[in-house]
Amino acid sequence: MAMSASSSSCALLRRIGGALLRRSFCASAEAGGDSAAAAGYHVAGGPSYMRGAVFWEPGRPLTLEEFRMPRPKASELLIKTKACGVCHSDLHVMKGEIPFTSPCVVGHEITGEVVDHGMHTPAEIINRFPVGSHVVGAFIMPCGNCFYCVKGQEDLCESFFAYNRAKGTLYDGETRLFLRNGKPVYMYSMGGLAEYCVVPANALAVLPNSLPYTESAILGCAVFTAYGALRHAAEMRAGDSVAVIGVGGVGSSCLQIAKAFGASEVIAVDVLDEKLQNARTLGATHTVNAAKEDAVERIKEITDGRGVDVAVEALGKALTFAQCTKSVRDGGKAVMIGLAATDVVGEVDITRLVRRQVKIIGSYGARARQDLPQIVKLAESGAFNLQNTISRKCKFEEANGAYEDLNQGKIVGRAVVEIME
Repeated sequence: MAMSASSSSCALLRRIGGALLRRSFCASAEAGGDSAAAAGYHVAGGPSYMRGAVFWEPGRPLTLEEFRMPRPKASELLIKTKACGVCHSDLHVMKGEIPFTSPCVVGHEITGEVVDHGMHTPAEIINRFPVGSHVVGAFIMPCGNCFYCVKGQEDLCESFFAYNRAKGTLYDGETRLFLRNGKPVYMYSMGGLAEYCVVPANALAVLPNSLPYTESAILGCAVFTAYGALRHAAEMRAGDSVAVIGVGGVGSSCLQIAKAFGASEVIAVDVLDEKLQNARTLGATHTVNAAKEDAVERIKEITDGRGVDVAVEALGKALTFAQCTKSVRDGGKAVMIGLAATDVVGEVDITRLVRRQVKIIGSYGARARQDLPQIVKLAESGAFNLQNTISRKCKFEEANGAYEDLNQGKIVGRAVVEIME
């Protein structure tokens, strides 16, 4: 029987950036996105399967499972994951404090190597990110086309929140992750706790060879969040005084960004002396242990009774929310970046808010296409100390332990999981 034109094209060989790739799926499957199509996809000379850390339900540990190789679509890249940061946002999902579709792969701050581009990816993307490029990924993955992306507010991308955060998919409404038995698994951002991940090109920036994979993973969330808070939400200027309440992974990044932006005073607030000692190495000019003294009163003492120009809350707790609003001067800005469980509510003195022009601003992250390249440049210039921010490195198989320690407050700065050599 004669073979049809469509079936004869199912075995496809092509070269992209000098790397020979083999796909055994039809071009027509590109639109369908079936798991059956993903089953036949692999990089020539490489694996057709990979491992990923799956979150099943609250209270159940992550398990390492075998997946079919994820297949990128148009304007998406397949990344060989080198490192993934351990973030409190993942922990909120794993504890059931923030609803998210499961089963899923968590992990949303990654570095890695480009190994493939989706079919019909524009030439300019392929030229910008050729196969073999080192890249860093932002956890907010902008679609580039919605109302907010067009206005330049990619941190509010409608597609990201409607599809990824609400459904665990990319922007065609489908996940790229399937277990070997074909069961779909959803994606928290790109699902970075896996040996390979699919990332929209809009969420990537080139990582220079001078920056190491492991330490640079935090650029896509911890530093990305800090940069967005101070650059866009606070509109911080050189000479401003800044207080950071909660100096874990994201909070410690805020200290460094504040210093890089020229803050006159950088006040670190926490309840652990070990974290406060580390804060001194990251640019804090003053430290306050809120377990031993009134944090608001001490901040006012440091600032001649007025309060700071900018206060950043990086924990997502009702108490620290209130401390943040009370720590700013009249006309100052209280920026909230800490995620909280869904039932946590903050309180504020309305009369002071109105009379003294206190500004309370929420900030989720930065803007990938605008800001991620600038963040990489800050790190490359030495203005941001990656080495001192990373307090633990662990193997892929040790990811559960890292999240357990994070939950118990045992990680001083940021932990990073090293995935592929």
